[in-house]
Amino acid sequence: MRDAGAFDDFYRDTSSRMLRYGYAMTGDLGDAQDVVQEAYTRAWRHWRTMAGHPAPEAWVRLTVNRLATDRWRRLSGWRAALARTGPPPPAEPPSETTVLLTGALRRLPAHLRQAVVLHYLLDMPVHDVAAETGSPVGTVTSWLHRGRLELAAILGSTQLEVSDVE
Repeated sequence: MRDAGAFDDFYRDTSSRMLRYGYAMTGDLGDAQDVVQEAYTRAWRHWRTMAGHPAPEAWVRLTVNRLATDRWRRLSGWRAALARTGPPPPAEPPSETTVLLTGALRRLPAHLRQAVVLHYLLDMPVHDVAAETGSPVGTVTSWLHRGRLELAAILGSTQLEVSDVE
């Protein structure tokens, strides 16, 4: 059995130093948080043996260093590919229709939104939607019917609001 209390104490005592170290090694806070979290996950997995290690913080620091180095190597491959091909073209802003539809979908109850999106936007057959949601096919078809009705009502009122503004 692992000593969770001892690991918690170790984590509290060392985590801020490890995050600073990870940040210095990666140059990015998000990447630093990822590598430090992974290092502590590995430390927890090996805590029975690590608890007796003469310098467990050094073990975690070495793990952070190796993870940061691996990440840097992977990113260098991406950088080389980007240098060869150039950056991707900028993404176009969403159309007014997309914005209106997304806003209308957000107003649907979650189960109706899921059914409508799976069926109409991802082109899944009704039986596949039923399997994914764990619902009978008849229930999914009624959700799709209700979802279409509610979307029509929402989009109808949205169109009125948009035309009133113009």
